[in-house]
Amino acid sequence: MSIAALNETLPAYARDIARNLEVLAGEDTLNDQQKWGCFLACAHAVGVGPVVRAVEAEAQARLSPEVADAARTAAAIMGMNNIYYRALHIMKNGEYGFMPSKLRMSALNQPGVDRLDFELWSLAVSAVNGCGACLDAHEAELKTQRVPAAAVQTALRIAAVVNAASRVIAGAEAAKG
Repeated sequence: MSIAALNETLPAYARDIARNLEVLAGEDTLNDQQKWGCFLACAHAVGVGPVVRAVEAEAQARLSPEVADAARTAAAIMGMNNIYYRALHIMKNGEYGFMPSKLRMSALNQPGVDRLDFELWSLAVSAVNGCGACLDAHEAELKTQRVPAAAVQTALRIAAVVNAASRVIAGAEAAKG
């Protein structure tokens, strides 16, 4: 299934989501690796089968297996880090922020792709997972690398629309019983 086929499965009440998916698939603010890596990482972060399969099909035609695996790695590592660091950020007791996390996260240092691309994907997944601390950290790193605000915004837009499409599909499947 492709993004176009996925759009056809979205109910009429989600026509804005379908249109946004279409627009973002044609977006040129990010290069194809950055864009489709964002799509893939976000789809895996949300984990709704039809959306993951549609994005996987699109990504397979546009990303090398190594790059696709790195995008999935961003979803996996951020799935862990976003929960941990969001909890530290929310908790009133700041003591935990001074303790070593003791969580393995070597993928952050050796992502297997351009570091900037991995940062964009990590930022997008952090938006899906709602971790303000991680969003700030990844956005600061992207700014250090002089990534334009429009590129950061595009990654966030992809995160928002992939999340929305996933929620709509999950809701439609749940309604079927």
